[in-house]
Amino acid sequence: MMQLPHIAVLLETSIEYGRGLLRGIARYSQLHGPWSLLILPGGMDQQLPAPSSPGFSGVIARISTPALARALKKNGVPVVALGASTDEMAAAIAHCGFSELQTEDVAIARLAAAHLIERGFRHFAFCGFPCCPWSRIREQTFAETIRKHGFRCEILDATTTASGRVWEHRPARLSAWLKSLPHPVGIMACNDVCGCEVLQACSLAGLRVPEEVAVVGADNDELLCETAATPLSSVTFDLVKTGYEAAALLGRLMRSPAPRQRQIIPVKPLHVVVRRSSDVLAQNDPVVALALSFIRDHAGRNIGVPDVIQATGLARRTLERRFSQYVGHSVHTEIIRCRLERAKRLLRETGLPIYRVAEEAGFGELRTMNRAFLQHDDRPPGYYRARSDS
Repeated sequence: MMQLPHIAVLLETSIEYGRGLLRGIARYSQLHGPWSLLILPGGMDQQLPAPSSPGFSGVIARISTPALARALKKNGVPVVALGASTDEMAAAIAHCGFSELQTEDVAIARLAAAHLIERGFRHFAFCGFPCCPWSRIREQTFAETIRKHGFRCEILDATTTASGRVWEHRPARLSAWLKSLPHPVGIMACNDVCGCEVLQACSLAGLRVPEEVAVVGADNDELLCETAATPLSSVTFDLVKTGYEAAALLGRLMRSPAPRQRQIIPVKPLHVVVRRSSDVLAQNDPVVALALSFIRDHAGRNIGVPDVIQATGLARRTLERRFSQYVGHSVHTEIIRCRLERAKRLLRETGLPIYRVAEEAGFGELRTMNRAFLQHDDRPPGYYRARSDS
């Protein structure tokens, strides 16, 4: 009787990121296995047993120490590693040649920035864990994106423990930083754990969320997000699909007699799940806020600038002047921007034919949508869908 492959799985099942990946791994095992899964639940401080003791056929794990990476490399077992949490581990995983899951941190930060800009904020800040390479990339990308739109981004001056390796947000200091920012301010937290800390600090500082401080995190850990002091908006990923792809890669590595080539599986963000922490239009001008709300709610329909004018009750010249002053571009540009965002989401998340996407996004005709994509993204929508699926 054929012996089942024994797969060691070490994930942070205490958070949604690990749980989502595990669901995908289990789905692959059910469809293409079966595998005997040794699931070692817990947090990032968990350790694998000695790699040779249970006779592992393969490993999917958050490798937490260089010593463990070296032991797995010496043992010769196929490994798919989760993204490294420190520079030291990133170097160790790359040196061992392990395949790896890597979050698309640039895309994550751009989604968060676009969400807060769309809400009308003119002041921005980032809060993260500078000891983590993925957090630094999100910080740099978020700040660069904000600056490209003509705004300034404040960064929390981080502190470290005596070891210099772990950053601790001290509530009083974080609260003081939040109070020192210009308000209203849109803040990206590097992940949901950090986002919850920011929300707690807002409560300590007496700052209203989202009216004075709006916050968006990443990972969309529903348990954390829904039970936060104010429900937390967050960038979400297709973790089940990613876990399935990680298991499929491990299966190929175990079957292949050829030397194993390091492969990278991207963990792609989908969109921002909007909850109360950022569900606001940050405008000092109530008429501009009304116009933005109307556009956001109706951009998927065949509306134009005259419809927005009618909704606000202002003369066109007055509305355009105030809109340009507070938003930074014209009413028409905002309508196109909202339609593009809707189209991109439909391209990412549905199998609708592209001509139907044009209809559902409010463009009406495919050629109109194609022209908008080429003007704003330099690529047609078909390329965008292919890029999202790659």
